[in-house]
Amino acid sequence: MAEINLMGVGHSYGGDAYALEKADLRLEDGKTYALLGPSGCGKTTMLNIISGLIYPSDGRVVLGGKDVTRVKTAARNIAQVFQFPVVYQSKTVFENLAFPLRCRNWESARIRARVNEVAELLGLTSRLHMSSRRLTADEKQLISLGRGLVRDDVAALLMDEPLTVIDPQMKFELRRKIKQANDQTRHTVIYVTHDQNEAMTFADEIVVMKAGRVIQRGTPQELFEKPYDTYVGNFIGSPGMNFIGVERHGDRLMLGEIEVLAGARVSALPASGKFTIGIRPEHLAFEASSGCSIPAWLVSVQDHGKIRVLELALATSHIKMKIARDVSFPGTDIRVFFSPDRIRLYADGIFVN
Repeated sequence: MAEINLMGVGHSYGGDAYALEKADLRLEDGKTYALLGPSGCGKTTMLNIISGLIYPSDGRVVLGGKDVTRVKTAARNIAQVFQFPVVYQSKTVFENLAFPLRCRNWESARIRARVNEVAELLGLTSRLHMSSRRLTADEKQLISLGRGLVRDDVAALLMDEPLTVIDPQMKFELRRKIKQANDQTRHTVIYVTHDQNEAMTFADEIVVMKAGRVIQRGTPQELFEKPYDTYVGNFIGSPGMNFIGVERHGDRLMLGEIEVLAGARVSALPASGKFTIGIRPEHLAFEASSGCSIPAWLVSVQDHGKIRVLELALATSHIKMKIARDVSFPGTDIRVFFSPDRIRLYADGIFVN
């Protein structure tokens, strides 16, 4: 296990355009991180720089206090799990898991004990003597993970979209096993994904990326409650945060003739700019003891099992509202309540308070 520091790290694959803009990032020992963003945002480039598969165009990579910027992958003691599982088809599950240890000249008894321990952790004990050819895709991915966990010299475990090829019904179970395994081993884990649900349920902290830049870093709760900008607000949450343009009049924010918010929070906004309020679909209500009430019109209803998502039109905006299945709503003409403590304020798309 080791702390990882990226110091002014950036990378270009040629020309002036950077796939990864220069960034400083400190990843603490023993914590789990998710690099989250759409395809092409630079998250895999960052992962490969940490592993040594790519040498950065700029900056330094420091692993456990040692500068490894130009050190080869094999010398970094990094374990990496790729998008497509890599197993030796001619070997049994046991032989696959034991392979890294045999390469390090471990004694047979020690290998057997360690492989059995990791197999138990990943639920592979009953398959240890099975040919790898007979395994499902999720079982093969568990072997890839196990080959990283089985070593006792791993500084960090890197995973690049490890659930992409897994059947949707198996993703939850495999994600649970990966998290359970890491809770016991406490490796420093960096997990690349484009799926915000995976990131939110798996990581201690999430690094949200866009167009080669780190936009925001924080816990799942911090990203959900206080997204840095409208991009993060839309990317985190299902549906994403609602953003509604408002006008400022002194210490009041107005949506047409309706006062949405007033007081010290509004006074703290910049003197000029484009002002927006953000509120999560979960935080809207039909009734409230305080806050503003805004008339809205029902556009559509989407059924998501235990919840329903309402699309509502108000003023010049369309917003989403999440309600439990057993909550009734009053026809097509609706009044929606915005609780002041749930409203987030943005100036020119950037979080203020």
